[in-house]
Amino acid sequence: MKKVFVLAIFFAAVLTIVGNLGISSRDDQDISTQNRDMKEISDVIKKGETLFDIFKRYNLDLRELFELREASADIYRLRKLYPGQPYKIWVDNNDRVNSFIYWIDDDNILNITRSDSGFYAKKVAVAYEKRILHIGGTIQDNLISSIGGEGEEGGREDLMLALNISDIFTWDIDFTSDLRNGDTFKVIVEGLYLDGEFKKYGDLICVEFMNNSESYTAYRFENEGRADYYNGEGRSLKRAFLKAPLSFRRISSTFSNGRFHPILKRYRPHHGLDYAAPAGTPVSAIGNGTVTFSGIKGQYGKLVIINHPNGYKSYYGHLSKIEKHIKKGAKIEQGQIIGLVGATGLATGPHLHYELRINGKPLNPLTVRLPRGKTIPVKMRADFMQFKKTMESRLTSINPPVIGIYKGSKPLQG
Repeated sequence: MKKVFVLAIFFAAVLTIVGNLGISSRDDQDISTQNRDMKEISDVIKKGETLFDIFKRYNLDLRELFELREASADIYRLRKLYPGQPYKIWVDNNDRVNSFIYWIDDDNILNITRSDSGFYAKKVAVAYEKRILHIGGTIQDNLISSIGGEGEEGGREDLMLALNISDIFTWDIDFTSDLRNGDTFKVIVEGLYLDGEFKKYGDLICVEFMNNSESYTAYRFENEGRADYYNGEGRSLKRAFLKAPLSFRRISSTFSNGRFHPILKRYRPHHGLDYAAPAGTPVSAIGNGTVTFSGIKGQYGKLVIINHPNGYKSYYGHLSKIEKHIKKGAKIEQGQIIGLVGATGLATGPHLHYELRINGKPLNPLTVRLPRGKTIPVKMRADFMQFKKTMESRLTSINPPVIGIYKGSKPLQG
């Protein structure tokens, strides 16, 4: 059973939220006041439904539909209405449309309002109330199941939080091979609320992960206008290479100088890792570089080879598909999708064969040590150390085995 502790701290200034769609601004409040004398039509978009269908159902003037489309053409095209998204239409006593409101996504709302000169469209940011959440837990089986399954947070958002944590520590922890039952995590993250209801997580401010008795901590800190994650010494967590080219997969065959091959029925070196994963799972480049081979190569099947700085080279074999733009000479960025997991070449089932070499010599990706990224500039170091001190105090207050909730008014900087 997952043990979790959630600490919800309100920001001092809570944004005003108007209506069920969460629109906030002085203009929107005026519109809401005007709408008190009008009729409201509200629902969610059905599968295959268009705005034309909605207008027909409620006997609204189709000429006004075309006016709405014209007004919003440069903001958002009304042909792009997606199932499950809420909408609201205000009409007067003569069924003339006064306003149309559509929830584009989790962060943006389309607001089209009638004015003296016609309809006026604008995109409005959803005015979430931000709370600072403290979450602590103990690993049982995997990170996703250890975070999700309880409390007010939805399963989809817990999944995204787990993926974000794995991305932050992707240079240090392989969340397939390195995790142990009993490992613990502490998370300080923004919770975004609407009408008092949790909607999703915002920025992940700080994470502490205790893996196999070794502690890893990440602090989100802005440097020259760009946020990144740093360790306690102020050094970027990013390295030259990702620790693995796949997320949440299983290692089915390790690096070895004498592995028994299941097809050839004989022992031979296996200078790489085999990651078992469903066919079609995206494969990412472990680091920046240049493609030197892209195609079919013997027992590798469909293979991509990337040259990296300082003599490093990575291999990705048995792919079911290589992305169209991954051709010899192409420049690749760390984390870029290069292909999909498959079983081409000499393979018993879907998996990725991954190799890392330096100057032609095979390296064990699980044990190789790579240099850290850049450090925080001296001029910003005092600010970082103060931020770190604040976060350390908050992390200390999180006790993963305890279940409970606490609400206060202490701001993030406190």
